[in-house]
Amino acid sequence: MTTISLRSLPTRAPLALAACITAGAVLGVANISCAETTPWAINEGGRMRIVAMPPEPDGTVRGALQIEPKPGWITYWKEPGDAGIPPQMVFSKAGGVTLSHIGYPVPKRIDNGKLRDIGYDHPVALPFELQVEQFGKPLNLGASAFVGLCRNICIPFQAEFSLKLAPVNGTPVEEAMILNAAASKLPEPPSDDFAVTHYAMTHGREVLSLKLKLPLGTFAPPQVIVTGPQGHVLFDGVNGRQDGDGYSLDMPVGKLPKGYDIKGKRWGILVVAGNRAMETSLAFE
Repeated sequence: MTTISLRSLPTRAPLALAACITAGAVLGVANISCAETTPWAINEGGRMRIVAMPPEPDGTVRGALQIEPKPGWITYWKEPGDAGIPPQMVFSKAGGVTLSHIGYPVPKRIDNGKLRDIGYDHPVALPFELQVEQFGKPLNLGASAFVGLCRNICIPFQAEFSLKLAPVNGTPVEEAMILNAAASKLPEPPSDDFAVTHYAMTHGREVLSLKLKLPLGTFAPPQVIVTGPQGHVLFDGVNGRQDGDGYSLDMPVGKLPKGYDIKGKRWGILVVAGNRAMETSLAFE
């Protein structure tokens, strides 16, 4: 495990200060607004770092974990598929923060022989939000990130980071651009023209039957990924049939964990149709 502290690298200080001054000048604010971007942690398969904004007035801290696999390597979505390691982030309780949300940009299915992975074969940023318990004060924050990077074999990659954040006026431009770009790659929520319109367990709960409303102009079958109990992913749709902007398909559920009761559970669903992607949940009563 590598411990990385931004404050332990004094040679970065002039560059960081210059960036903050530039941001203040661009935005025309009196106070210098400085975010934190940690140095890269590096291993055989790639690198990662954390970008974080100063706390907002309500105590929210926006940030992102940037992961850059080397060419030929991949990293994973929140459900990795048949094999792999999903990303994990832990923030020190001593920092007085709670991880309230982490987002995952639209992944791709990556077939490797008989294995089906879900992840990214390109740089990706996972946006997150923290809630500060006692906001309005400087924040010393420790974070640990754990991801998998795979080529022919999977290599667990863990690194620790430290951040010092303080509430200030203004918006750090470079960091805000990174976070906004990450947010733009997230799946959209359901809408009037893109949604799950019906779902039900059929055939003795061996099949999940779905009806979707797709965006106008969608001609190719959508890609559908359903996430059930942890580690259980449905990839394969059968009996796909399109009727105007409606699309129906069945997804074999496969073998669920022994004794698993679906009543009261929520499963996730991601639908990719053309250049749009929608993510929501399926609640089973």
